Formats: sequence, C-alpha cells, structure tokens
Amino acid sequence: MAEDPAAEIQLLRRQKVKLVEILSADADFVLQHADSRCLLSVHGYQQVKSCRVPSDKVTDLLDHIIHRGPEAAQGLLELLNDQALQETFPLLCFLKDLQVNTLATGKKETSRKRETAPDLEEIIPAKQICTKGSRLVKEKQLMTVARTIGRSWREIGRLALDIPNVKLEQIEEDHSIHVERVFAMLRYWSTCQREKATAARLHSLLSQEDWALPPESIDFLLETD
Repeated sequence: MAEDPAAEIQLLRRQKVKLVEILSADADFVLQHADSRCLLSVHGYQQVKSCRVPSDKVTDLLDHIIHRGPEAAQGLLELLNDQALQETFPLLCFLKDLQVNTLATGKKETSRKRETAPDLEEIIPAKQICTKGSRLVKEKQLMTVARTIGRSWREIGRLALDIPNVKLEQIEEDHSIHVERVFAMLRYWSTCQREKATAARLHSLLSQEDWALPPESIDFLLETD
C-alpha cells in the first residue's frame, strides 16, 4: 500500500492510455470483474455498461474509478494484478514491476519519483517483457489482415483461431462495422495467445484448410522489420 494516498490515482492516470489500449480487447470482461469487487457505483456501472465502443467503455471505467478516490483506485490495481486478468491480458505484466517501483517512491521526495518510477515506455516496452524473444504480431498488422477477411470471419474465428462462439457473438454485438469486428476478433486471439501470438503463427493459421486466405494478402506477416 502506498504512503501517499494519491499514488494509486496518479499511477492509473499516467498509464491510462496503455490500459485503455490493452483492456479494450475485452472491455466487458474487465467491467464485470470490477463490478464484482464493487469498484463502481450502481449508476457508474450502468453508465459504463451502456458504452458500445470497447475503448470508450474502458476509458469511462477508469475515469469512474479514479473519481471515486484512492480506495477504488487501489482496488482496480489489485484487480489488474489478479491472475485471471493477467492471463486474459498478458500485456498487463508491466504493472507488477511498475506498481512496486511507483508506490515505493511514496516515501521519497516528489522530485525523485520519475527517476525511480519511470513511465512504461521508459522501463521497457511491454511487448519486450512478455514475448521472451518472439516477435508478436502488431496491431497495425492485425488491422491489415482484418481488411482482407470477408464474410467467413466467424468460420475463421472458430476453426482457425479457436475462438468460442459466445465470444464471436459478443464481438458481433459490440461492433457494427465489419472490419472492426474482424479486428476485435484478431486482437482477442492475440491477447489470449500471449507470447505465441507471433505474426508467423498467425500467417500459418490463416494459410490452412478451406479458410486459407490468399497468400498475397497475408504474406506481409512473414516480412521482418
């Protein structure tokens, strides 16, 4: 626990953009877990739940919890470090070290905080922490692939990417634009696969069986930076 009660809030604010990016892969999952821990008011829960865009839903969730004060902020940090959340959103692994470093500086002078608790980008990119040398597929690549997948996206999700039907139905309900549905599906796969979500593996999965995509549309996944 931090000596400075505002430390938890400041940590969430500094990492808000990263957290929105990571948690938007399954915003409803985060919301339900947050509600189960009573981190939002009844009104706040209903307001966040009504958001249709995942990134907006996560943004509102963070804003509500930050506005509720240090206790709610601490509760969210504990939730984000919970095993269920860490397994669903592997890129959250950056929080463990970041939180320890940030909260430890509560006993030190404010002028020295940034030396001992740098922002995420200054520590080490989250992908470098989690990939163990593997090259994870990038979101830009996922969007490019999403634009090449047509009406067979559900079949590809079920058979190639092993995504449950219930998740595909949720994605379809949450997104009205086709390319956004496909991108959300690919991003969900990437999040679930963690260090296995490499561009080469995605290429392999999308090159098999009856759902194989044209080589010219996905071969860019095999290119090296």
